[in-house]
Amino acid sequence: MHLRDLHYIRRSDRRVIWFLLVLFVIVSAVLWFFHDNEPMTSALSAADSTEMSRSGGSYRLKDDPRGGNRYYAVPGRASSRFPFDPNTADSTELLALGLAPWQVRSIYRYRAKGGVFRRREDFGRVYGMTRKQYRDLAPYVRIGADYQPYDNADRSAPYTTTYRQAFDSVATHHYPTKLRQGEHIELNEADTTLLMKVPGIGRYYAKEIAFRRKYLGGYYSAEQLLEIADFPKETLTYFEVDPAKVHRLNINKLSLNELKRHPYINYYQAKDIVDYRRLYGTIHDIEELKLMKDFTKADFERLKHYIEY
Repeated sequence: MHLRDLHYIRRSDRRVIWFLLVLFVIVSAVLWFFHDNEPMTSALSAADSTEMSRSGGSYRLKDDPRGGNRYYAVPGRASSRFPFDPNTADSTELLALGLAPWQVRSIYRYRAKGGVFRRREDFGRVYGMTRKQYRDLAPYVRIGADYQPYDNADRSAPYTTTYRQAFDSVATHHYPTKLRQGEHIELNEADTTLLMKVPGIGRYYAKEIAFRRKYLGGYYSAEQLLEIADFPKETLTYFEVDPAKVHRLNINKLSLNELKRHPYINYYQAKDIVDYRRLYGTIHDIEELKLMKDFTKADFERLKHYIEY
């Protein structure tokens, strides 16, 4: 068909033909452009691969804009080999050995928590350590004498003055005298030093008792100490409690925020109290709260020791 033959075709048909021709030209141009600018996605040549290996490079997978995947080379970090102690090596040395930054952070966290590498095999348990990494690094691990198990020490060494001084300092260190069976302390008045005299209570539990006493406003029963995680139940016999020393809350005057600060009153319970006061006025007895759905029988049993009207 020649262009002059188009004059014998209806106008609507000519428009369709021209549209198809223009569309063909556009599509051809787009395909040519992308084909001409397409990066090489095939495997690298042997020479390029060798060069990348020498420079410590690697290949990484990258998303292709057209929906496929391609590999491209990125420069890597050359690793070194030298003797090191995992208990004292700093981040620069560990990175130079070829460990990943997140592995170095794992080692630092382990050491910060008091962890010690006592044997070469312990280093192989570092999070993310591969068999190849351990096989390459194990010959260079050197555990210092201070970090090795005592079983490896020379037991024939004389009992030096340094050892004697160390044991003497421990023996003469002041520890609080523990209470005898039948002796008691008042739970709402005892400070942490007095609390540590109770058998089974050290510094941690003494601080927890004092902190919770301040938070609650005092104890009405020694049984409340069992709310502390893993608290030794056998210590309860050494306490006596005066409920009159408990600080009480006036539930007719405190705001919602002030009420919910108490450990035994949550947000919904505090809101119920405030709403009840707004609708019905002053609360005269804890029995009035039993109409509220957010309170349980156990809640009433605990709260009656801490509220006033």
